[in-house]
Amino acid sequence: MMLRAEHLYWLVGGILLLAAGMALRDRSHPRRLGSAAFWGLFGLLFIAGDRLPAEWTGAMVLTMALLAGLGRLAPGSHGKLSPERLRDSMEKLGNRIFLPSLLLPLLTIALSLLARRLPASVAAWLEPANLTLLALGLACLASTALACRLTRETPLQAVRETRRLLDSVGWAFLLPQVLALLGLLFADAGVGKAIAHLSASYLPLDTRGLAVLTYVLGMALFTVVMGNAFAAFPVMTAGIGLPFLVGTHHGDPAVMAAVGMFSGYCGTLMTPMAANFNIVPAALLELPDRNAVIKAQLPTALALLAVNAVLLDWLMFR
Repeated sequence: MMLRAEHLYWLVGGILLLAAGMALRDRSHPRRLGSAAFWGLFGLLFIAGDRLPAEWTGAMVLTMALLAGLGRLAPGSHGKLSPERLRDSMEKLGNRIFLPSLLLPLLTIALSLLARRLPASVAAWLEPANLTLLALGLACLASTALACRLTRETPLQAVRETRRLLDSVGWAFLLPQVLALLGLLFADAGVGKAIAHLSASYLPLDTRGLAVLTYVLGMALFTVVMGNAFAAFPVMTAGIGLPFLVGTHHGDPAVMAAVGMFSGYCGTLMTPMAANFNIVPAALLELPDRNAVIKAQLPTALALLAVNAVLLDWLMFR
Protein backbone atom coordinates (compact mmCIF):
# COMPACT_ATOMS: atom_id res chain seq x y z
CA MET A 1 0.00 0.00 0.00
CA MET A 2 1.40 3.39 -1.01
CA LEU A 3 1.39 6.28 1.46
CA ARG A 4 -0.44 9.09 -0.30
CA ALA A 5 -1.24 12.70 0.51
CA GLU A 6 -4.89 11.83 1.13
CA HIS A 7 -3.81 9.66 4.06
CA LEU A 8 -2.41 12.77 5.74
CA TYR A 9 -5.66 14.59 4.98
CA TRP A 10 -7.57 11.76 6.67
CA LEU A 11 -5.34 12.08 9.72
CA VAL A 12 -5.90 15.85 9.90
CA GLY A 13 -9.63 15.31 9.44
CA GLY A 14 -9.69 12.75 12.21
CA ILE A 15 -7.94 15.14 14.60
CA LEU A 16 -10.44 17.87 13.72
CA LEU A 17 -13.34 15.49 14.39
CA LEU A 18 -11.85 14.60 17.77
CA ALA A 19 -11.54 18.30 18.59
CA ALA A 20 -15.17 18.78 17.52
CA GLY A 21 -16.22 15.91 19.74
CA MET A 22 -14.39 17.43 22.71
CA ALA A 23 -16.15 20.73 22.10
CA LEU A 24 -19.50 18.97 21.96
CA ARG A 25 -18.86 17.25 25.28
CA ASP A 26 -17.80 20.50 26.97
CA ARG A 27 -21.01 21.47 28.75
CA SER A 28 -19.50 24.76 29.94
CA HIS A 29 -18.64 25.83 26.38
CA PRO A 30 -20.47 29.11 25.56
CA ARG A 31 -20.76 28.17 21.87
CA ARG A 32 -20.68 24.40 22.16
CA LEU A 33 -22.89 23.42 19.21
CA GLY A 34 -21.56 26.05 16.82
CA SER A 35 -17.91 25.27 17.53
CA ALA A 36 -18.46 21.52 17.29
CA ALA A 37 -20.32 21.92 13.98
CA PHE A 38 -17.65 24.21 12.50
CA TRP A 39 -14.68 21.97 13.27
CA GLY A 40 -16.65 18.83 12.51
CA LEU A 41 -17.53 20.08 9.04
CA PHE A 42 -13.93 21.11 8.48
CA GLY A 43 -12.79 17.63 9.46
CA LEU A 44 -15.31 16.00 7.12
CA LEU A 45 -14.05 18.14 4.24
CA PHE A 46 -10.52 16.85 4.84
CA ILE A 47 -11.70 13.24 4.98
CA ALA A 48 -14.30 13.10 2.23
CA GLY A 49 -14.36 16.48 0.47
CA ASP A 50 -13.11 15.06 -2.83
CA ARG A 51 -15.69 12.25 -2.75
CA LEU A 52 -18.77 14.31 -1.95
CA PRO A 53 -20.93 15.97 -4.62
CA ALA A 54 -19.87 19.54 -5.31
CA GLU A 55 -23.22 20.80 -4.04
CA TRP A 56 -22.69 19.13 -0.66
CA THR A 57 -19.17 20.48 -0.36
CA GLY A 58 -20.36 23.98 -1.20
CA ALA A 59 -23.17 23.74 1.33
CA MET A 60 -20.70 22.64 4.02
CA VAL A 61 -18.38 25.55 3.26
CA LEU A 62 -21.28 28.02 3.31
CA THR A 63 -22.46 26.59 6.64
CA MET A 64 -18.98 27.10 8.10
CA ALA A 65 -18.98 30.69 6.82
CA LEU A 66 -22.37 31.33 8.41
CA LEU A 67 -21.27 29.84 11.73
CA ALA A 68 -18.19 32.06 11.76
CA GLY A 69 -20.05 35.15 10.56
CA LEU A 70 -22.80 34.78 13.15
CA GLY A 71 -20.28 34.49 15.96
CA ARG A 72 -21.06 30.86 16.80
CA LEU A 73 -17.40 30.10 17.58
CA ALA A 74 -15.84 30.77 20.96
CA PRO A 75 -13.10 29.33 23.20
CA GLY A 76 -14.17 26.51 25.47
CA SER A 77 -12.90 25.52 28.88
CA HIS A 78 -9.39 24.12 28.94
CA GLY A 79 -7.58 22.73 31.94
CA LYS A 80 -4.43 24.81 32.19
CA LEU A 81 -1.38 24.00 34.25
CA SER A 82 -0.90 26.08 37.35
CA PRO A 83 1.93 28.66 37.12
CA GLU A 84 3.94 26.66 39.65
CA ARG A 85 3.62 23.38 37.75
CA LEU A 86 4.33 25.10 34.45
CA ARG A 87 7.49 26.69 35.87
CA ASP A 88 8.65 23.39 37.34
CA SER A 89 8.05 21.61 34.04
CA MET A 90 9.99 24.24 32.08
CA GLU A 91 12.90 24.09 34.50
CA LYS A 92 12.96 20.32 34.28
CA LEU A 93 12.93 20.22 30.50
CA GLY A 94 15.30 23.14 29.98
CA ASN A 95 16.43 23.57 26.39
CA ARG A 96 15.05 20.14 25.49
CA ILE A 97 11.68 21.83 25.11
CA PHE A 98 12.86 23.08 21.69
CA LEU A 99 13.78 19.62 20.37
CA PRO A 100 10.37 18.79 18.82
CA SER A 101 10.29 22.15 17.02
CA LEU A 102 13.81 21.65 15.71
CA LEU A 103 13.15 18.06 14.70
CA LEU A 104 10.24 19.07 12.46
CA PRO A 105 12.14 21.04 9.75
CA LEU A 106 15.31 18.94 9.99
CA LEU A 107 13.48 15.65 9.57
CA THR A 108 11.34 17.06 6.75
CA ILE A 109 14.44 18.07 4.79
CA ALA A 110 16.22 14.81 5.54
CA LEU A 111 13.27 12.65 4.47
CA SER A 112 12.71 14.71 1.32
CA LEU A 113 16.33 14.29 0.25
CA LEU A 114 16.84 10.70 1.34
CA ALA A 115 13.58 9.38 -0.11
CA ARG A 116 14.88 9.94 -3.63
CA ARG A 117 17.90 7.75 -2.85
CA LEU A 118 16.01 4.87 -1.28
CA PRO A 119 15.81 1.51 -3.03
CA ALA A 120 12.92 1.23 -5.45
CA SER A 121 11.19 -1.36 -3.26
CA VAL A 122 11.10 1.11 -0.35
CA ALA A 123 10.45 4.28 -2.37
CA ALA A 124 7.42 2.59 -3.93
CA TRP A 125 5.62 3.04 -0.60
CA LEU A 126 5.69 6.83 -0.99
CA GLU A 127 3.69 8.83 -3.51
CA PRO A 128 6.32 10.53 -5.71
CA ALA A 129 4.16 13.54 -6.60
CA ASN A 130 3.76 14.55 -2.95
CA LEU A 131 7.07 13.45 -1.50
CA THR A 132 7.80 16.69 0.36
CA LEU A 133 4.28 16.85 1.81
CA LEU A 134 4.56 13.25 3.01
CA ALA A 135 7.94 14.01 4.54
CA LEU A 136 6.38 16.93 6.41
CA GLY A 137 3.54 14.72 7.65
CA LEU A 138 5.88 12.01 8.89
CA ALA A 139 8.07 14.63 10.56
CA CYS A 140 5.01 16.05 12.33
CA LEU A 141 4.17 12.61 13.70
CA ALA A 142 7.76 12.08 14.87
CA SER A 143 7.86 15.54 16.45
CA THR A 144 4.58 14.88 18.27
CA ALA A 145 5.88 11.53 19.52
CA LEU A 146 9.04 13.21 20.82
CA ALA A 147 7.01 15.93 22.55
CA CYS A 148 4.87 13.27 24.25
CA ARG A 149 8.01 11.42 25.30
CA LEU A 150 9.65 14.51 26.77
CA THR A 151 6.54 15.68 28.62
CA ARG A 152 5.32 12.17 29.50
CA GLU A 153 1.93 12.99 28.07
CA THR A 154 -0.35 10.95 25.80
CA PRO A 155 -1.28 11.62 22.15
CA LEU A 156 -4.75 12.47 23.44
CA GLN A 157 -3.23 15.43 25.27
CA ALA A 158 -1.79 16.57 21.95
CA VAL A 159 -5.33 16.54 20.54
CA ARG A 160 -6.53 18.55 23.54
CA GLU A 161 -3.82 21.13 22.86
CA THR A 162 -4.87 21.15 19.22
CA ARG A 163 -8.40 21.96 20.29
CA ARG A 164 -7.13 24.74 22.55
CA LEU A 165 -5.20 26.23 19.65
CA LEU A 166 -8.20 25.97 17.33
CA ASP A 167 -10.35 27.73 19.92
CA SER A 168 -7.75 30.48 20.34
CA VAL A 169 -7.35 31.16 16.63
CA GLY A 170 -10.94 30.51 15.59
CA TRP A 171 -12.08 30.83 11.98
CA ALA A 172 -8.79 32.58 11.06
CA PHE A 173 -7.24 29.09 11.08
CA LEU A 174 -8.75 28.65 7.60
CA LEU A 175 -7.24 31.81 6.12
CA PRO A 176 -4.18 30.18 4.46
CA GLN A 177 -6.35 27.74 2.48
CA VAL A 178 -8.96 30.35 1.59
CA LEU A 179 -6.44 32.97 0.49
CA ALA A 180 -4.39 30.54 -1.57
CA LEU A 181 -7.57 29.58 -3.43
CA LEU A 182 -8.39 33.27 -3.86
CA GLY A 183 -5.10 33.79 -5.69
CA LEU A 184 -5.97 31.06 -8.20
CA LEU A 185 -9.41 32.57 -8.71
CA PHE A 186 -7.89 36.00 -9.33
CA ALA A 187 -5.45 34.56 -11.85
CA ASP A 188 -8.23 32.70 -13.71
CA ALA A 189 -10.37 35.84 -13.68
CA GLY A 190 -7.66 37.78 -15.51
CA VAL A 191 -6.53 40.05 -12.68
CA GLY A 192 -2.93 39.55 -13.78
CA LYS A 193 -3.74 40.83 -17.27
CA ALA A 194 -5.52 43.83 -15.78
CA ILE A 195 -2.46 44.62 -13.65
CA ALA A 196 -0.23 44.34 -16.71
CA HIS A 197 -2.46 46.75 -18.65
CA LEU A 198 -2.63 49.30 -15.83
CA SER A 199 1.08 49.08 -15.10
CA ALA A 200 2.02 49.54 -18.75
CA SER A 201 -0.34 52.51 -18.99
CA TYR A 202 0.96 54.44 -15.97
CA LEU A 203 4.49 53.15 -15.31
CA PRO A 204 7.52 53.17 -17.64
CA LEU A 205 8.21 49.46 -17.15
CA ASP A 206 10.57 49.44 -20.10
CA THR A 207 13.03 50.74 -17.48
CA ARG A 208 14.47 47.60 -15.92
CA GLY A 209 14.99 48.97 -12.43
CA LEU A 210 11.42 50.22 -12.16
CA ALA A 211 10.05 46.90 -13.45
CA VAL A 212 12.08 45.05 -10.82
CA LEU A 213 10.90 47.37 -8.06
CA THR A 214 7.27 47.10 -9.19
CA TYR A 215 7.41 43.30 -9.13
CA VAL A 216 9.10 43.07 -5.73
CA LEU A 217 6.83 45.64 -4.06
CA GLY A 218 3.77 44.22 -5.80
CA MET A 219 4.50 40.73 -4.46
CA ALA A 220 4.85 42.10 -0.93
CA LEU A 221 1.75 44.31 -1.11
CA PHE A 222 -0.47 41.65 -2.66
CA THR A 223 0.68 39.23 0.03
CA VAL A 224 -0.21 41.79 2.71
CA VAL A 225 -3.70 42.08 1.22
CA MET A 226 -4.24 38.40 0.48
CA GLY A 227 -2.27 36.98 3.40
CA ASN A 228 -0.47 34.35 1.33
CA ALA A 229 2.51 34.62 -1.02
CA PHE A 230 1.21 31.65 -3.01
CA ALA A 231 -1.96 33.64 -3.67
CA ALA A 232 -0.04 36.74 -4.77
CA PHE A 233 2.45 34.89 -6.96
CA PRO A 234 0.23 33.88 -9.93
CA VAL A 235 -1.32 37.35 -10.07
CA MET A 236 1.92 39.38 -9.97
CA THR A 237 3.86 36.95 -12.14
CA ALA A 238 1.18 37.02 -14.83
CA GLY A 239 0.85 40.80 -14.57
CA ILE A 240 4.44 42.00 -14.17
CA GLY A 241 6.94 39.14 -14.03
CA LEU A 242 6.38 37.30 -17.28
CA PRO A 243 5.39 40.14 -19.64
CA PHE A 244 7.99 42.67 -18.49
CA LEU A 245 10.86 41.07 -16.54
CA VAL A 246 11.03 37.99 -18.77
CA GLY A 247 9.40 39.18 -21.99
CA THR A 248 10.70 42.74 -22.28
CA HIS A 249 13.97 42.56 -20.33
CA HIS A 250 14.79 38.88 -21.03
CA GLY A 251 15.48 37.92 -17.43
CA ASP A 252 15.89 34.44 -15.99
CA PRO A 253 12.40 33.18 -14.99
CA ALA A 254 13.81 30.77 -12.40
CA VAL A 255 15.50 33.61 -10.52
CA MET A 256 12.37 35.75 -10.85
CA ALA A 257 10.22 33.00 -9.31
CA ALA A 258 12.60 32.37 -6.41
CA VAL A 259 13.22 36.00 -5.44
CA GLY A 260 9.59 36.88 -6.14
CA MET A 261 8.42 34.34 -3.60
CA PHE A 262 10.95 35.66 -1.08
CA SER A 263 9.50 39.13 -1.63
CA GLY A 264 6.05 37.74 -0.99
CA TYR A 265 7.27 36.20 2.26
CA CYS A 266 8.36 39.68 3.35
CA GLY A 267 4.73 40.70 2.98
CA THR A 268 3.73 37.65 5.01
CA LEU A 269 5.71 39.00 7.94
CA MET A 270 3.74 42.25 7.85
CA THR A 271 0.10 41.16 7.70
CA PRO A 272 -2.43 39.78 10.17
CA MET A 273 -4.02 37.97 7.23
CA ALA A 274 -1.16 35.44 7.44
CA ALA A 275 -2.81 33.74 10.38
CA ASN A 276 -0.51 30.72 10.52
CA PHE A 277 2.59 32.94 10.82
CA ASN A 278 1.37 35.88 12.86
CA ILE A 279 -1.93 35.14 14.60
CA VAL A 280 -1.16 31.57 15.68
CA PRO A 281 2.12 32.48 17.48
CA ALA A 282 0.36 35.33 19.28
CA ALA A 283 -2.37 32.91 20.36
CA LEU A 284 0.13 30.24 21.39
CA LEU A 285 2.10 32.70 23.51
CA GLU A 286 -1.12 34.28 24.79
CA LEU A 287 0.19 37.75 23.97
CA PRO A 288 -2.10 40.65 24.95
CA ASP A 289 -1.34 42.39 21.63
CA ARG A 290 -2.38 40.15 18.72
CA ASN A 291 -0.15 42.22 16.40
CA ALA A 292 2.95 41.96 18.59
CA VAL A 293 4.55 39.38 16.27
CA ILE A 294 4.02 41.64 13.24
CA LYS A 295 5.51 44.65 15.02
CA ALA A 296 8.60 42.64 15.93
CA GLN A 297 9.02 41.36 12.37
CA LEU A 298 8.39 44.63 10.53
CA PRO A 299 12.00 45.99 10.48
CA THR A 300 13.33 42.65 9.27
CA ALA A 301 10.66 42.41 6.57
CA LEU A 302 11.42 45.87 5.17
CA ALA A 303 15.17 45.26 5.20
CA LEU A 304 14.80 41.91 3.42
CA LEU A 305 12.47 43.44 0.86
CA ALA A 306 15.15 45.99 -0.07
CA VAL A 307 17.73 43.20 -0.32
CA ASN A 308 15.40 41.18 -2.56
CA ALA A 309 15.08 44.11 -4.97
CA VAL A 310 18.87 44.32 -5.26
CA LEU A 311 19.24 40.55 -5.65
CA LEU A 312 16.57 40.34 -8.35
CA ASP A 313 18.15 43.12 -10.40
CA TRP A 314 21.62 41.58 -10.00
CA LEU A 315 20.93 37.87 -10.46
CA MET A 316 18.07 37.80 -12.94
CA PHE A 317 19.94 39.59 -15.74
CA ARG A 318 23.43 38.14 -15.38
